[in-house]
Amino acid sequence: MSQITTHVLDTASGKPAAGIDLTLSQFIDNEWKLISGGTTNQDGRVSDLLAENRILEAGRYKILFVTEDYFQKQGIKAFYPYADVVFEIEGDGQHYHIPLLLSPFAYSTYRGS
Repeated sequence: MSQITTHVLDTASGKPAAGIDLTLSQFIDNEWKLISGGTTNQDGRVSDLLAENRILEAGRYKILFVTEDYFQKQGIKAFYPYADVVFEIEGDGQHYHIPLLLSPFAYSTYRGS
């Protein structure tokens, strides 16, 4: 399993948010460096964001969720064109699950398991 996983749920529809593009970046030398990217599947998940055996070093990371296209495809005008979720990891190899709860006018996140 990827050390970093995510799951996007559309709380307005009560369904997984499929087709959301996202990127994972690390903050190094005062700038964001792209590590990987993906698109949520039919279950709203990206489980292969990193290679199974890749362990990230301690530091600050972010997942950029591009939400604008997702809502536009549904004919919905959304307030947030994207959501940046910034988090810090310990570098000890533990799994981090970064879920996003999404609606056209709000989003929230938490550290999942």
